Amino acid sequence: MSARKTLGILVISLVLSGCGVLVRSVSLGFDGIRTSSLFVQGKRGNLTEKEIAWAKIAWRYFKNNTNVESGAVNSIDAYPSFTMSTVADYIAAMISARKLGIIEKKEFDHRVSSLLHFLNTMELFQGRLPNKIYHAKNSTMTTYDGSHGEIGWSAIDIGRLLIWLKILSIQYVEFHEYVDKAVMRWNFCDVIDEEGSLYAGDLHNGDLRIFQEGRLGYEEYAAIGFRAWGFEPTKAEELDPVELITIYDIDIYHDARDHRDDSVLSPVLTLPFALMGLEFNWDVISDDLSSDAVRTNNLMADVSDRVYRVQEKRYEEEKIYTARTEHVLSESPFFVYDTIFANGYSWNTIAEDSKIYPDKAIVATKAVFPMFVLWDTAYTNKLMLVIEELYDEKLGWYEGRYERTGGYEDVISASTNAIVMESLWYKVNGKLFSNTNDTLHGVIRMEDVFKHPGKCFPSLYKNTIPSSEADTEPAVMSAPEDVSGNVKNLEKVLNE
Repeated sequence: MSARKTLGILVISLVLSGCGVLVRSVSLGFDGIRTSSLFVQGKRGNLTEKEIAWAKIAWRYFKNNTNVESGAVNSIDAYPSFTMSTVADYIAAMISARKLGIIEKKEFDHRVSSLLHFLNTMELFQGRLPNKIYHAKNSTMTTYDGSHGEIGWSAIDIGRLLIWLKILSIQYVEFHEYVDKAVMRWNFCDVIDEEGSLYAGDLHNGDLRIFQEGRLGYEEYAAIGFRAWGFEPTKAEELDPVELITIYDIDIYHDARDHRDDSVLSPVLTLPFALMGLEFNWDVISDDLSSDAVRTNNLMADVSDRVYRVQEKRYEEEKIYTARTEHVLSESPFFVYDTIFANGYSWNTIAEDSKIYPDKAIVATKAVFPMFVLWDTAYTNKLMLVIEELYDEKLGWYEGRYERTGGYEDVISASTNAIVMESLWYKVNGKLFSNTNDTLHGVIRMEDVFKHPGKCFPSLYKNTIPSSEADTEPAVMSAPEDVSGNVKNLEKVLNE
């Protein structure tokens, strides 16, 4: 998820604490990676009475923050602004609420229909892609300061939204046509190139800068969303380049790209890896296995397990409750990446400008809930005790509890409350994404040369996700070598 500049928020910094760190290069073969024998089957089964109450508290956020005018939900409680990641959060919360019996079909249908109407009519950045930020009441594109205007797009936000639009389409076939139509409004020429790299765009003083936004974790997670729609985000899926960082004798994988080269931070966070577990069970996307005990993407399962175990180990060694990911703050700098490792240090809490804020580290609610259901351990049970009262029954779940003081960070966000609901649905259901062999509206559009939307969509749409590169067609239409070139030039290439 992109930094919530939506809120006039600056994105936040790294905490310089603790243990020794050893960094070393890793060969691209990843020969040493194994599926951890310590990988524990998560908590599964019906929700307890207490857990049902937790889900209802999380849903309260969405009831309070839905805007009737637009059908969208605020990113932060009572703050009328949202991103495409917020839209994904809302879809995840709605489906979870329906599956858990918290809302009836009538309410679900009305909410989904209002949101799909927005997605099929909303303004697009330069008429091509969802803008980074929208006003939640009037549905207009906004700039970072909240004024009307366009500022670019986030490939990571779009990737998460593509995942949840596909889940919505598969789980509720009555909406698949309208989901497909919404996505087919977009032009993907600037977002994904022929090598499968993902790009964000930022408009500043009239100049459009196109850059690789994602880093290890969110880049691979967003890539799943693109693959779910038939694209081949091959480069974005690769763990390259990476280094190993040894913390408490546990090797942690870290993106080796230097943030000083492109101003893109590469924090190691819990949430992207946890989302891969909740939504895909760390499986290759083409798999539709009934057993969550089998994980077919062994590499990402292993990387994710290490991220969990090093936080557990920190508690064992230092008795510091640790559940770290990005989160919102009630005061400056308003948003931080609360990391396992970033900018050369372990346990850093860092803003987007690379300033560090050691006192802003929290035990994050939206890290604890997925850890609690994905790893059935004594440590995750302890973590839940730390945060299980961090809510307002009428407003929703707080961001977390401060590591240093034990005080609450009482900002209430769509992201945190959506992850609470998604985690609880996982406990009942297992992995949340499933494939379908049904012929959908988008399939017909893609396979008919006269109806194909162009816009750098896959040259042949695959409704069932391909299980190997060998049985796929070329994923994306050719784009200029200079991906930072003018948007109109890309359109010209497509038309030719």
